[in-house]
Amino acid sequence: MPPRKTKQDDQPELPLSSAPASVPETSLVPAEPALPPPPPPQSSAEPPPAGGPEAPLAQSYRKWFLEYASYVILDRAVPHIDDGLKPVQRRILHTFWEQDDGRFHKVANIVGACMRFHPHGDASIGAALVGMGQRGFLVEPQGNFGNMLTGDEAAAPRYIEARLTAFAREVVFNPKTTVWQLSYDGRAKEPVTLPAKFPLVLLDGAEGIAVGLSTRILPHNFNDLCRAAINHLQGKRFRIFPDFPTAGIADFSEYNDGERGGRVKVRAKIEVRSKYLLAITELPYGRTTEALIESILAANAKGKLKVKHVDDNTSESVEILVHLPQGADTDQLVRQLYVFSDCEVSISPAACVIDHDKPLFLGVSEILRRSVDKTVLLLKRELEIRLEELEQQWHWDSLERIFIEEKIYRRIEKSQTWESVLEEIREGLKPFVKNLRREVTTDDITRLTEIRIKRISAYNRFQADEAMKKIEVEIKETKHHLKHLTPYAISWFERLQEKHGKGHKRRTTYDEIEQISAAEVVSVNQRLYVNREEGFIGLNWRQHEFLTECTILDDVVCFMADGTMKVARVADKLFMGREILHVALVPKEGHGPFYTMIYQDKESGKAFAKKFQIGGVTREKLYSLVPSEGSRVVFFDAAKAEATTTQKVTVTLSGRCAARVKEFEFDLSDLTVGQRGAKGVTVTQWPIRQVRRA
Repeated sequence: MPPRKTKQDDQPELPLSSAPASVPETSLVPAEPALPPPPPPQSSAEPPPAGGPEAPLAQSYRKWFLEYASYVILDRAVPHIDDGLKPVQRRILHTFWEQDDGRFHKVANIVGACMRFHPHGDASIGAALVGMGQRGFLVEPQGNFGNMLTGDEAAAPRYIEARLTAFAREVVFNPKTTVWQLSYDGRAKEPVTLPAKFPLVLLDGAEGIAVGLSTRILPHNFNDLCRAAINHLQGKRFRIFPDFPTAGIADFSEYNDGERGGRVKVRAKIEVRSKYLLAITELPYGRTTEALIESILAANAKGKLKVKHVDDNTSESVEILVHLPQGADTDQLVRQLYVFSDCEVSISPAACVIDHDKPLFLGVSEILRRSVDKTVLLLKRELEIRLEELEQQWHWDSLERIFIEEKIYRRIEKSQTWESVLEEIREGLKPFVKNLRREVTTDDITRLTEIRIKRISAYNRFQADEAMKKIEVEIKETKHHLKHLTPYAISWFERLQEKHGKGHKRRTTYDEIEQISAAEVVSVNQRLYVNREEGFIGLNWRQHEFLTECTILDDVVCFMADGTMKVARVADKLFMGREILHVALVPKEGHGPFYTMIYQDKESGKAFAKKFQIGGVTREKLYSLVPSEGSRVVFFDAAKAEATTTQKVTVTLSGRCAARVKEFEFDLSDLTVGQRGAKGVTVTQWPIRQVRRA
């Protein structure tokens, strides 16, 4: 189905011109490529080349990506800065407003009615409505709307109900200040944006992926936003930090006001219930109990931590019980949970909104300022409209009073035509026009003729005076608010907070979160084995040669008989190279061991000796320590310190060589530590049969 026609569709390309210098922005939608120069004219007998500028679909193919990208960015994935809503959310709320009677509506009915405005199927509408109902600020749910803590899905739309909240009715809707447009099929009207008088995009947060960009705005606390709005109106500085519905402990030191490049670290709250029992009572944002438990069990299966079993008792509040085995260290396991499971996550915010039909990256403070300024303008417009209505009501009540009290209605008893009726009333009002605030129009006179006799006979002057006084008091009050708009807006936010802020305490506590090194908390609970001939290393192979106890984060270095070397992270089974001569764990701190090697060079036939350290290497990369392929290592030694390396060796030459001395001693202490790729010092020009320590 083609996308609905909106005002931005009339433009040939997405307007992505630069914004004011004070607002940073980024455009990730590519500009339309320049068209190639037209080809030279061809004869009528010669058809145009395929795909040329005269081809019927050429222009469409040149613009299709830009149009699609513009549509996804503007009409699907990114919220608008004016009301903080995506199109599907705006259409859902508009549908609720059209059908609002104070009672709950079947979600299936709302979804079906909303499809008049949102032609993308019921699945997207239903999912968005359930999400709004789970957060509960704009849509009040009734029934099984799922559980955002456990990840359980909502019941089918025909079984659940919802309606607008009192907060939504108060701050989101006002047909008198709404700008309207036709729906995608032209059969109905829908709002371009709703006249929201609150930063909804910061209250609920937003996530979306468009073409070339994405947005992630984290949710904030209702009371925090009200106080920040008041501070902005008072000219004070303010800072706002996210408040997650799943609570948790957050570090906002690198939040960067919600702009790109920032980062928020969030931890679950873990309580130590007993020596062998931990309880997770708060979740990191974006994680469910099911996902968190899966991450713990996966870390346990990989040997990163050790737990006995995990129970999930979550209902209205989070409670995940982690049972520990005998002898476990609770403090150590808590740190392991933060490092190796989803008990600690890092979130990268990127606040992107639509402003004047283009995507704009802003900080959350700037979004709040713009929203509050827009609220002030909406409040001003509402006051102006109310003042116009009061002035009109005062004018009509004044005319009615004159019409009845001065008995002008008697002047029309002998009138024979409609024109004479109007003229008689106009003549009767002339002596009193000077007391009115505007001219008397034909519509005003017509309205007087519609007053019923029953109303004239029941007219009470005292009640009319009281009604006029109330109108005059309200007019005076409205004019005062218009002259003192900022104090009025401040009091409006204060009333809003007092009315709707109860029960919305901050759930997320913020504190500086220390960086835990995985190497510090990983358990030494693995056994490393080696199969030297076939060249494999692995964990927990009982049928092969045992080397040492290790952790799943350890690195292993292997030296092979062909003079190659490889470093890799330990794994269940990993091929290193055939004929492994030496294998050991790579030290995490300090300098590595000193290696001494004697090898027979294939190209020259000579034997060389060298002493080296491995230095910096890349995992899984095979390094050659000899100058030519086919060389063989005849002696290898590793020592933690240079002083403890082998001093002298006895070299036995091949019996077939022409050397007169077939055995001699070689002093390795004369070797200096060099590069691992160095050729080394010549030991002999003859083939070596054996090298042993002296």
